[in-house]
Amino acid sequence: QVQLVESGGGLVQAGGSLRLSCAASGSIFSITTMGWYRQAPGKQRELVAVITSVGSTNYADSVKGRFTISRDNAKNTVYLQMNSLKPEDTAVYFCNVDELRHGEFHRYWGQGTQVTVSS
Repeated sequence: QVQLVESGGGLVQAGGSLRLSCAASGSIFSITTMGWYRQAPGKQRELVAVITSVGSTNYADSVKGRFTISRDNAKNTVYLQMNSLKPEDTAVYFCNVDELRHGEFHRYWGQGTQVTVSS
């Protein structure tokens, strides 16, 4: 099994920056895609950004040009650099990883980290 531990959330003023980290540990076979999602109060969880094992990225339109996803494969860690934060970025941010194990994909989720952007 894979465990995910997130860190880096907090309270920041609009225009500020935060960097989220998510480290995978445990019995890891092969991590493929890693990503970040967020869920604001009363809203559905939505994709923020994903990165494949070869470094291809995809972003939600609302964060393009402000957020950058990256990963360190040696550390099984994914990062989300968030710049020019806006109050509407306030949400619980969840990381997830897809692992290929014995020909099957398994998806794991972190516990979530709160990001609050004040105006």
